[in-house]
Amino acid sequence: MMNHFMILAVLLHLRTCYTAYSQQESSVFPVTYLNISKDSDLQQLLVEWDVVKSAHDAELAMSFEIQVRRTDEAATVWTEFHNVTLDKLEKPLHWTWDSDIPLECMSHAVRIRSKAEASKIWSQWSLWETLPGLDTSNRSGPLIFPKEKVLAEGSDITLCCIGRKGQTIKEFSVYPAIDVFKHTNSQVSLLTVENLSHDKGSDIYVYCYDEDKQFHHADFFVGRPPDTPKDFSCQTRDMKRVTCTWTEGETYLYGKNSPRYTLSKTSSQKMSLCEASCSKQCSCSWDIGQQRIWNVTLTVENLLGKKTATDVFDVKHRIYPTAPLQVWEDSTDTEITLHWNYEKIGVELFWQTEVLQPDGKVELHNSSDVESRHKRVTVRGLQPYTAYTARVRCGAAKHFWRWSEWSPPLPIRTKEGTPSGKLDMWREITPVLGGQNVTLFWKKTPSFQANGKIISYEVTWEKLEDGSKPESFSFSSVYNSTRIFIDNHSYKISIMAKNNVNFSLPSVLIISGAPDNSTEELKEGLVNGTDDGILISWEPRSIYDSYIIDWCNFPRLQPCDLQWKRFGPNTSSAVISSGVRYKFRIYGSVANKASILEKKIGYLRELPPRLDPVVRKVDLTYHSVTLSWDSYLTDESEPGFLRGYHVYVSPIQGNCNLKGSKKHLLPDDSELCKYTIENPEEKRYTVEHLMPNTKYKIVVKAFTGGGETPIVNFRYIDTPYNSNMLYFVFLLVIVPTLVAAVCHWKMKWVKECCCPVIPSPNKSKVLSFKECKIDSEKVLKINDCIPDVLAMDSNDETQKLHPVTWSPLSSTPTEEKIDVHNSSWIYPSENVARDFPPPSMPETHTCFENFAYSSPLEAESDPCQIPETLEAGKTAVMLYQPQCYLDIFHEDAASTTRETGDRKKSLRYISQTDVHCMGGRL
Repeated sequence: MMNHFMILAVLLHLRTCYTAYSQQESSVFPVTYLNISKDSDLQQLLVEWDVVKSAHDAELAMSFEIQVRRTDEAATVWTEFHNVTLDKLEKPLHWTWDSDIPLECMSHAVRIRSKAEASKIWSQWSLWETLPGLDTSNRSGPLIFPKEKVLAEGSDITLCCIGRKGQTIKEFSVYPAIDVFKHTNSQVSLLTVENLSHDKGSDIYVYCYDEDKQFHHADFFVGRPPDTPKDFSCQTRDMKRVTCTWTEGETYLYGKNSPRYTLSKTSSQKMSLCEASCSKQCSCSWDIGQQRIWNVTLTVENLLGKKTATDVFDVKHRIYPTAPLQVWEDSTDTEITLHWNYEKIGVELFWQTEVLQPDGKVELHNSSDVESRHKRVTVRGLQPYTAYTARVRCGAAKHFWRWSEWSPPLPIRTKEGTPSGKLDMWREITPVLGGQNVTLFWKKTPSFQANGKIISYEVTWEKLEDGSKPESFSFSSVYNSTRIFIDNHSYKISIMAKNNVNFSLPSVLIISGAPDNSTEELKEGLVNGTDDGILISWEPRSIYDSYIIDWCNFPRLQPCDLQWKRFGPNTSSAVISSGVRYKFRIYGSVANKASILEKKIGYLRELPPRLDPVVRKVDLTYHSVTLSWDSYLTDESEPGFLRGYHVYVSPIQGNCNLKGSKKHLLPDDSELCKYTIENPEEKRYTVEHLMPNTKYKIVVKAFTGGGETPIVNFRYIDTPYNSNMLYFVFLLVIVPTLVAAVCHWKMKWVKECCCPVIPSPNKSKVLSFKECKIDSEKVLKINDCIPDVLAMDSNDETQKLHPVTWSPLSSTPTEEKIDVHNSSWIYPSENVARDFPPPSMPETHTCFENFAYSSPLEAESDPCQIPETLEAGKTAVMLYQPQCYLDIFHEDAASTTRETGDRKKSLRYISQTDVHCMGGRL
């Protein structure tokens, strides 16, 4: 039965839930109440509304859509959904909206609709509820909103200027000028400034006026919210009052907008402990009473924000004592005692004394506290008659927190004491009649301590040989040299410095009786300057226990300010810081007796020569120039040792590239050829490889270890013409020209001699005969011409003819039998013979020679000539052999000659050229 009732209860509950859900699904809950207002300081729109009571009773989860619009804009400027679960208390609902423009600038309207979250149906929109802006009011002039306020750096702000009804805003601007965005209608003008900055000043001035010149303005301040206070700490100086200090951060806000500081107990921040003051550092103080543990909070705030800092401390752990104010002293020659009075503050202190030495070093001396009010501390190990500066400070011995400030510095000078160390003494000896003048010099060494004020120097000298009574003399402290006369015996000389307490230890020199002539035999060696001074070296000797170098600081003046420097026995070089040209003497010393070892001269820094060499003679050839100059002065007045000469050469036009030279650039980038002469004794130099007929500039410069003076003045030279070149030009040009002229003048003769004309057979008389035809061939009758040579192919025909010989001495022909086998005829050269087939057997020819036609010829080497000698009485002739045959009977002689066997009676003619006879022409 019980189970039955439980099932019925569950079913009844499920039905009730389903019914309620169905009602929610099908019902809407419209807004029954809507009200809007504004918060002008925060520029927020405050919206309040409510729905029907049934929605509260059902504790529904509701969704509301809220829309905001402005009167001058048709579109909605903001839409937002707001979800809330209602309760049965029936409290109105609230929503806030931050406006991007001042709410006073124009009217704003809000409407809302709702729905249950379980439903998909929205209620009807409520009516627009309007919050009027000042644009609807009637005013006497324009207004700017928002009103004056502090703005955060980096933020944006929109300002508006509202004009009177019916009036138009003519100008709405910001000073100083910055980038703005403007939007203007007839009555309301908007101005937006983005990313505010204090770069152009933290004060922004805004102004506007309408068309009636009605004016309004407002000031805005750009700054930063405060930072957390830095270096915040609290301490006490006398266990009665606590002072907290901190560093103020920069907010760029001043005056009434400056940050406000509040110091309070952390447990009760509403009650301030003190009022803060800020100048270079902020501080705040209050009486601590009997409380020892404190927990305080520092709050800093301005209109843009607020920050806090907290400090928890025990007063006994924050002791910051005051400085001792009255400090006095008493001293001896090596120690000082400081005294001061200090009031007790209830904690143990310890003290620190600072002693500042003359060289800038600082010594710290710590001491513990004493019970008495009078305090003192003693500092030992100080130098006599030395100025010191002392001061004192203190701090807590337990739970040290900070040192106090230093007491005012107290100048102190220790008392005088006996001088320590010896003076450094040296001498210069000048032999005179009857003895020597000894000039003594002395100076304080680094190891010498006067330990007071030197009032005098006492010089004593005594003869070493006979033990006579010493002589002495006292000099004022203003002197550092004196001169004494001694005879030619050995003397011991000493010097002591005296202050108000005692004498120093004596410094001793032994002067030998015999004059030291070795200095005249020493040759001066050269030494070089370095960046640090003049480097001097010498040959060490084991017999000496020290070495001395002396020189004059002003060698050209008298007195020359003699200087000297001592070195130990293991030293063989030194760097002397001097200037100009110096002479150094190096001494070895043993048992206070010095002997000269070496002499040196040198410069701290060599300079270029003051003058250039004077070139006295210039010898020129077409390819070289020889320069000669005077000897260069090398006395002590020169600023450096002469090292040699430089010769500079360059053509007036073009760059210089002479063989054996180096390139040298002038400041104007012009180029010279440079020759170096490293022998300073050289006074002559020849520059070779010059170009003839060329103008050069040339200069000779002396140089030292310090270089040479700048090149300013040149000497100009002109090299002469090259005569050999003229001869070459004459042979190369003139002679060929003359030969060509002569050849042109005797052209015909030259042509005949060099290129003789070979006569044409067509122009020969051999063809000018009367025609005689035999079987349609032309036949030459011997009577019609006088040939030079006839060759017969047939021996039978040869027998019928008798050779006729013409004597060159007679016009009468003679007959002489000629051996046909020794005929002067031969076949033509191979150029012609190649056209004929070689005969199968030797062929015999008979030649008839006309000596009136032929003459003695000079043998000439010609591939077309084959000379033969014929005996004709007593006359020998050279026959010119033609290069080819000419058949006078037929044009096809070349072909018919191959048929020699068929035409044994045909006659061939050998052409004759012009011949020379005994240098003349026939």
